[in-house]
Amino acid sequence: MARIFIADLRAGDRLDDQVFLIRTKDLRTTTQGALYIHTILVDATGQIPARMWQATEGQFESMPDGGFMRFKGRVESYKGNLQFIIDGMQIVEPGSVDLSEFLPATDNDVEMMWTRVKEILRQVKDPHVLALLAEFVNDEEITRAFLRSPAAAQLHHAYIGGLVEHTLNVLELALLVMPRYPFVSMDLVLAGVFLHDLAKTAELTSDTTFSYTNRGQLVGHVVMAAIWIEEKCRAVADKQGEPFPDEIRDALQHIVLAHHGQYEFGSPRLPAMPEAIAVHYLDNIDAKLQQFQQAIVDDPDPDSQWTQFVRALNTRVYKGDVLGIRRE
Repeated sequence: MARIFIADLRAGDRLDDQVFLIRTKDLRTTTQGALYIHTILVDATGQIPARMWQATEGQFESMPDGGFMRFKGRVESYKGNLQFIIDGMQIVEPGSVDLSEFLPATDNDVEMMWTRVKEILRQVKDPHVLALLAEFVNDEEITRAFLRSPAAAQLHHAYIGGLVEHTLNVLELALLVMPRYPFVSMDLVLAGVFLHDLAKTAELTSDTTFSYTNRGQLVGHVVMAAIWIEEKCRAVADKQGEPFPDEIRDALQHIVLAHHGQYEFGSPRLPAMPEAIAVHYLDNIDAKLQQFQQAIVDDPDPDSQWTQFVRALNTRVYKGDVLGIRRE
């Protein structure tokens, strides 16, 4: 049976044998005291809330966390949004699922983006910074994960290849913007942009869904990246037979530690260098614009000029066709 993707579902559709990935599940109680299951089902094109009425604890326990099941049921419209009503479900045979149908991925060529990232990094002139970047670029474990990793679990560039896409976007922004500010080190900005989210390769997992590793939850990509810089600086010093300059190490660690910009956004330090504030805002431009674009693309009502309220942006997004600009 041909797969029907979530993005193509419409109210009234009936699904008899459809595999979905379970993002979350919750066993709840109705006002009458009956049990029901609330779950979020996903595929590569999006997600849909689902409910199974008159459920049992056994049915709830049979649902694997972050795993796959076959579902049958119907699509309904509820308060202007689609939801899936589950009539039945069963376990999926291990290894029978094509993961590409369930994990969203960038539309861009990952290898081409990686080639362009390296081209930009080769513009760095300082030999110490260049040697440090080479330690990361030549680390096959890190780069393999870099090309696959999302840039976030949900907020922005949350798809396979999202991290290299986001990093490249910010590098390109730096090339456009930073020549206007000759007192800011382009070398430190380019290196900081490349390194600022690099440890998301260890913070996030993307095996069957995008979620946080234990180390990601306990330490986080910001601190992990600062640790990696320390380690790679030592590796450069060992290879070159001379100490790595402390001031360069400290500057790059500061850029990484400050790139979230504010304490309440998980930034251990506030930006205290021109290069740090530059990386913060360049990073934020790309992340926020991608969130706005994704909110428009994911909005379930194509006839509305406004999206639903987007919690991460604290607003509804206007979709109006201004001056013929296509928002998709």
